[in-house]
Amino acid sequence: MSEGRKKVALWDADSRRVYKRLLVYSSRYWPVLLVAIIGFTIDGGALALFTQKLQPIMDNLLTKKDPYLIRWMPVWIIGIFLVRGVAIYVSNYGMGYVGRNVVQTMQRDVFGTYLRLPVTYFGNEHSGHQVSRITYTSEQIAGASTDALKVAVTEGVTVIGMFIVMLRESVYLTTALLVLVPAIVLITTAVSRRYRVISRRIQGMMGSVTGTVEEMLDAHREVRIYAGQHQAAERFRQVSGRARYLNLKIVATSALSGSTVQTVASFALAGMVFLASRPTVIDSISPGVFIAVLTAMGGMLSSLKRLSNVQSTIQTGISAAENLFALIDTPPEVDHGTHVLERTRGDLRLENVRLIYPRGNTEALAGVNLHCAAGTVTALVGRSGSGKSSLVSLLPRFNEPTSGRILLDGADYESYTLASLRKQIAWVGQQVVLFDGTVAENIAYGELAGASEQDIVAAAMAANAMEFIERLPQGIHSPIGEGGNMLSGGQRQRIAIARAILKNSPILVLDEATSALDTESERLIQQALQRLMKDRTTLVIAHRLSTIEHADQIAVMDHGHIVERGTHAELLALGGHYAGLHRMQFNERPAAVAAD
Repeated sequence: MSEGRKKVALWDADSRRVYKRLLVYSSRYWPVLLVAIIGFTIDGGALALFTQKLQPIMDNLLTKKDPYLIRWMPVWIIGIFLVRGVAIYVSNYGMGYVGRNVVQTMQRDVFGTYLRLPVTYFGNEHSGHQVSRITYTSEQIAGASTDALKVAVTEGVTVIGMFIVMLRESVYLTTALLVLVPAIVLITTAVSRRYRVISRRIQGMMGSVTGTVEEMLDAHREVRIYAGQHQAAERFRQVSGRARYLNLKIVATSALSGSTVQTVASFALAGMVFLASRPTVIDSISPGVFIAVLTAMGGMLSSLKRLSNVQSTIQTGISAAENLFALIDTPPEVDHGTHVLERTRGDLRLENVRLIYPRGNTEALAGVNLHCAAGTVTALVGRSGSGKSSLVSLLPRFNEPTSGRILLDGADYESYTLASLRKQIAWVGQQVVLFDGTVAENIAYGELAGASEQDIVAAAMAANAMEFIERLPQGIHSPIGEGGNMLSGGQRQRIAIARAILKNSPILVLDEATSALDTESERLIQQALQRLMKDRTTLVIAHRLSTIEHADQIAVMDHGHIVERGTHAELLALGGHYAGLHRMQFNERPAAVAAD
């Protein structure tokens, strides 16, 4: 066997494996599937039964004027199509029910997988591809798991029924099908492979389309300020054009398949007419037999055409399922912790910690040693890219140290379960993250959802957020829109701080937590944060050095190293990096420090 043939064989085996796994989602609704399949069988069988009735209609009713058929044939026809109509309704609704449930289940599985994946995963793939899996790719599997089965059963029964009708009416004329069957098999095989290749490319392209739209929506202000409408439109035109091109290839393949089947079918029909018109045969075949066989063959050819085109649906669904199953099979966050941490004292120690990001092989931390005593405030300062954000990302184990270790209360922090470790940490980031809901739902988010209204209000007051919350139409129960877009930047920041206050965790991470506040709000928030930081181990990433003058220790970072450490006064007296940064800020020159 050649290498090319081996690839095809393995490809086919893989297709069967993926499709079998996909059908497991449908099999959960087997009672509904069974009813639908029975309905499809009745549909195809009723059509074949009507075709069989054409012979007595032509020979006995119209030619011989049989009174029995004149009376009952209309009733039979109505009965056949009435039964067929009920079967079509029941089976189509049943398949629709199964299909929507399969899509929803797959979407839930994909979304659940996103919730379990490590943080590093989301930086390695465009968010457009991640959204596209739920909005587009998941929808493609409905066709393969249900619609294809619908076509296969209905048209399969129709083909078998029509074939039986042809055999019963005339075995001789049925031999014309010998021209058709091999050609259909070859066409279906070739089309199947082409659909598969194109469908896989479409999955990725739709992610690019979604990503381009997301970028424009997120940056709509910048697009307008910098007059980037033409550039954004051109970029979308290019990615949507590539998607259109691939979809047209699918359409062209389907059209070519259909036209080829029709051409081959014409030979089969011509062959049947040729066989029926032979001098030795033409007198022995009645018009009813000929019409019945001709109609049966026409119905069979239409069904064969639809069966050949169902490959498009199946291969698109298999490609989509491959993409989704690859994600679902991605290993979740590593959690080897066995001990549940109830409440830590907050004593943190980093010992020779190194962190190398796999993507680009970038060394973010190079042998960091740092001790944060319980209940103290440690400020991290340094230029952009110095490793500040990388360091604090290790605390909730968003990233794992490449080497070295982190001790929490004297024990390796990897020995604690992820859930219990993260319960010890409250986080207020530079980029405020709020959700589409009410003020109360955003303050009491996640594990805090059971908090009382009194506690929520107390947290909001401590963050000086009640000042604007009380002016909202429904107070803490007022909706704030997607991402809090109904609030100002400072208001969003105070909601996030209130969330951290409500969590009341022994470890607090502040990543430029006052960056979005005006001077007055910042003063009020600094007071709230001073109360919040009391008796908590706090790590502060600072841009404005004036906000961390009272920190117990300040660690100055540069290129993944801690180059200076001490109090504000000690570092100024040292006259090194920190003193230089301090002079730059208070001389009103552009700051060279920024949060990672």
